Amino acid sequence: MPSKLDQLRAMTVVVADTGDLDAVRRLKPQDCTTNPTLLLKAVETPAYASIVDEALNWGRSQAGSREGVVGAICDRLAVAFGAELAGIVPGRVSTEVDADLSFDTAATVEKARAIIKAYEVRGIGRERILIKIASTWEGIRAAEILQKEGVDCNLTLLFSQVQAQACAEAGVFLISPFVGRILDWHVKAGGGPYTGETDPGVLSVRRIYESYKAQGIETVVMGASFRNTAEIEALAGCDRLTISPALLDELAKAEGDLPRKLSPEGVAKVAPVPRLDEKSFRFALNEDAMATEKLSEGIRSFVKDLRSLRTLVAKHLEEAKAA
Repeated sequence: MPSKLDQLRAMTVVVADTGDLDAVRRLKPQDCTTNPTLLLKAVETPAYASIVDEALNWGRSQAGSREGVVGAICDRLAVAFGAELAGIVPGRVSTEVDADLSFDTAATVEKARAIIKAYEVRGIGRERILIKIASTWEGIRAAEILQKEGVDCNLTLLFSQVQAQACAEAGVFLISPFVGRILDWHVKAGGGPYTGETDPGVLSVRRIYESYKAQGIETVVMGASFRNTAEIEALAGCDRLTISPALLDELAKAEGDLPRKLSPEGVAKVAPVPRLDEKSFRFALNEDAMATEKLSEGIRSFVKDLRSLRTLVAKHLEEAKAA
């Protein structure tokens, strides 16, 4: 019998959630996603020193303020790793807009355009890239603008139905509803124990998936942020799932039948729900304590790692100057 990973590939597009180039080569996913945390980890890995050195050498020739040069180098690193990943996977690579722009629509659009241009300079077309943006009201509005320009977006840090609905209304290409972080919140609040079938993160993604299929929404649902393989198995059949190398390895070794849990067939069609305005979006999100807290926490965490990356780059620049 095929492994559970092979069975999953037959019904779901498998995406690797990593910046580890060697792991991507070994696991052969269709797509790949990264974030500031994964990028920071990759930059600190000695095996990728040549990528880092190239970006630093380029940065030393750039004019402007120290802060501006450091930021430009970090952008170049993100695209450099993305370009390496695009050379391995046959599908798409997600590259994240700076998390500290999560509440600035105009700046997010500007940064996304710059990322796409940087990929095009490397010979990688926009059809291979997904711009990853936090699912704030401002981020969703930025995605709406970008989608109309032919730039496909991946809306991340998504924890609620209202975020999912707003993304669909904006014509977003793909959303990444989180599973494990929802579970973390409920466990911390005293809930559980949970199984794959009762996991609150799994149930959230299932509701979003069913709502999309019922309304005929074409936005891709890609479950993300998994804590264990039981969560993944409970979402077998979802459009896409982005999974860490460690959990992909577990699935590759796992034997037994993997039944399909999600399918667009059999979902009763309904009329699209009324379009959300900013007031109703913000109020509904505020009413959901878990989603509000995890969205804020996720942005803070990504900003922290982004700042750590900038600090590391600045340190390397200073060391080179002193040498």
